[in-house]
Amino acid sequence: MTPEDLDEWADDFEAFHARLAHLFARRESRQQAAKYLRGLLASVERKNSWQLAEVVGDTLPDASQRLLYRVHWDEDAARDVLQQFVSETLGEDDGIGVVDETGFLKKGDKSVGVQRQYSGTAGKTENCQIGVFLSYVTSKGHAFLDRRLYLPQSWASDRARRTAAQVPEAVELATKAEQAGAMLEHAWQHGVPMGWVTGDEVYGDAPYLRDLVARHGRCYVLAVRSHTPVWLQRPTVEEPRAPTGGRPQTQPRLAEDAPHPTAVMAVVAGWPSHRWQRLTVAEGEKGPRTYDWACQRVVESRDGLPDRAGWLLARRSISDPTDIAYYLSNASTDTAVLKLAQVASARYTVEQCIEEAKGETGLDEYEVRTWQSWHRHITLSMLAHAWLASTRYRTEVKKGTPTPGWRN
Repeated sequence: MTPEDLDEWADDFEAFHARLAHLFARRESRQQAAKYLRGLLASVERKNSWQLAEVVGDTLPDASQRLLYRVHWDEDAARDVLQQFVSETLGEDDGIGVVDETGFLKKGDKSVGVQRQYSGTAGKTENCQIGVFLSYVTSKGHAFLDRRLYLPQSWASDRARRTAAQVPEAVELATKAEQAGAMLEHAWQHGVPMGWVTGDEVYGDAPYLRDLVARHGRCYVLAVRSHTPVWLQRPTVEEPRAPTGGRPQTQPRLAEDAPHPTAVMAVVAGWPSHRWQRLTVAEGEKGPRTYDWACQRVVESRDGLPDRAGWLLARRSISDPTDIAYYLSNASTDTAVLKLAQVASARYTVEQCIEEAKGETGLDEYEVRTWQSWHRHITLSMLAHAWLASTRYRTEVKKGTPTPGWRN
């Protein structure tokens, strides 16, 4: 965003920043937060501490560093302000929550959570931090809702490193799927309108997360690995019986004549050609996103036993028919394949959020090492991105042109 753009939207930006005023006891801190947000929105090559200081008129970066390290304010309360703002400006009842993670390449071993670990951003194992994100997408646009720094085992169990990086005592080892679940529950508790949840195999392969979404009355369309087992028909299960000798049976088990589950890859391989539909579900940066899609009702497997009934959805590349992605969904029986495909395809919007925030609001250009300072910078970057998303939407409405939503 250019200085001229910021000037044009100055009143709106001031109203946006005023939402954060209650978080800061001192006027100087409120002003510095506004400066920091302006710096993140500015058109500068890199948004490190010195360049941010220069663009906002500070002689040194000390004031911004104090904002991230020492000033008393609640970054989680700022996250709640973000969620309220996104709900008001982009919210729709059938909004989609998208969970994903991204890597932040780092040198050394002092920055909180850093270690050699796989980063999808780099496409390989690198020395990095991993941030898990919850984003939100509707026909009005897309923005972030929440964030968590992933804390590997090597950090979670190391008291000295935790203390040095100021990791709170309450923070325990959690999987990425567990972090995603906590973020979703928080968003629902704070009234974010959301009918759907999607994500890649990291999240779809976690039965805990699928259960959580279903228990809260939302629908998921989550990617799963090709060998995920399902049944085409619900098999017979034998309940525990009173012992008649030998070892007593205490758990339900499949009946002796019940079929074994089948891998989703094998199920899809057996589908007839007429089951597939060619659908364009969204406009991507490189043009329409068109794939072949098909679905079938199945029964999910849990610990070798049948679980909930739902959809098996598959997406097949047009140029390479061997490139197939698989999804499970708990959506109702009357849900159209187009709707399932739209939700599954909405996952790319979190990648857009991350790419835009890294390119436009300095998401990855921080110079901090502690737990709190990481979450503070990331939250402020997400707030700046959300303001841009809302401004983009209102500009499109004003011009009377279609908004860049995810629907066809």
